[in-house]
Amino acid sequence: MSQKELEILSRIARAAGDGIMRIYSGAFQVDYKEPGDPVTDADREANTLICEQLLVHFPDAAIVAEESPSQSYTGYREHSRVFFVDPLDGTREFVARNGQFVVMIGLLVDDQPTLGVVYAPVTGTLWYGAPDLGAHRVERDGTQREIRVSDVASPEAACLAVSRSRRSERLKHVLRRVAPRQVVPMGSAGLKGAQVADGAADAYLALGPAGKYWDACAVEALVTAAGGRVTDACGRRLHYRSHLLELDEGLLAANVALHDALLARLGSATS
Repeated sequence: MSQKELEILSRIARAAGDGIMRIYSGAFQVDYKEPGDPVTDADREANTLICEQLLVHFPDAAIVAEESPSQSYTGYREHSRVFFVDPLDGTREFVARNGQFVVMIGLLVDDQPTLGVVYAPVTGTLWYGAPDLGAHRVERDGTQREIRVSDVASPEAACLAVSRSRRSERLKHVLRRVAPRQVVPMGSAGLKGAQVADGAADAYLALGPAGKYWDACAVEALVTAAGGRVTDACGRRLHYRSHLLELDEGLLAANVALHDALLARLGSATS
C-alpha cells in the first residue's frame, strides 16, 4: 500500500463522513434489516459512495461492503485484493446521536489485512495503519502523530473497551473474573479498535457474535500496525476467506503481552 493509495482511501472515508454528517444533522428514518439491526439512509449513501470510488481507483479489487447485496461480492474469495467496508460502523450510536460511529475501510491482500482506515465524522479524527506506513492518528486540522498500543501487560491494570449495546451475561461474568482496572462501554467496533491502537484503551474484548468481517479487517490492520495483535476471543487468527462472514467467536485486540494474559484469563473464566 503506497502513500498515494492511502491518501485516496482517506479522501473516500472523509467524503463518506461528510454525507453521514449531513444526514445526522437533520431528521432521518430508521429501518431494520432484522430486529435490533438498524439501517438508515446514511448507511446506504455512504456505502454507495465508497463502493463507487473504490471501483474507480481500485478496479481489480473485490469489495465486500455491509450494505451491498451479497451477490455483488459472491466471488470475492478468488481475488487477491479485497476491500472490507463498513460504511457506518455503529448505526445504533448514530440513531442514539451519541457520536460513537465511524467509517471503516480495510484492505485484505491474500490472507493478511494490510491497511485499515477508520474515520470518526463527528470529531474529524482519522486513524490509519499499514505495515509499511506504521499507524497514525490524523486530526481534523491535518496534524498527525504516530501511535502505538499501550504497554500494560496485566489484566488487573488494563482499561478494556467493550460493546455498549451487546452486554451479555457471559461478558459480565468474564469481566468479573478478569477484574480489569476499568471497563469502558463504547459503540462501534472500529472506534474501540482505534482506541486500542492509539493507547487510549488497553484492549478491546467482544465475546460471542461480534459482527462480520467488515467489522474486523480495518481494526486488525490498524492495531497490528500499531504493534498489537487481533484474534477471535479464543486466540485464533481471523480467516477472511472462510465460507462465512460472521465473527461468531468474538474479538480480542490488545498489545501482545496483554493479549496473551487476557486469553489465559478468558480460559479460566469459562472453564
